[in-house]
Amino acid sequence: MDKYDFGGWATRNDLLCSDGRIIKKDAFKDQDGMTVPIVWNHDHDSVNAVLGHAVLENRDDGVYAYGVFNNTEEGQHAKELVEHGDVRSLSIYANK
Repeated sequence: MDKYDFGGWATRNDLLCSDGRIIKKDAFKDQDGMTVPIVWNHDHDSVNAVLGHAVLENRDDGVYAYGVFNNTEEGQHAKELVEHGDVRSLSIYANK
């Protein structure tokens, strides 16, 4: 990736998620290279919850995300939280 605000694992293979699911290797291989929205706390009911987007990369260990925040007030606030270390994890919306 050329330019992104952060990178991190969207999901790792074969780990028990907090929702009780286990994401298996290549579960998201069809989304490799896909751009998806970054949404705060899985809130798909509010346009204000969209903070930017991520490009997904399917890897041997799981799915890696390269994130870019948008220039909205919410996106820039989230960027500051990530840069400051207040937000340090991602959650993939795998229940749909």
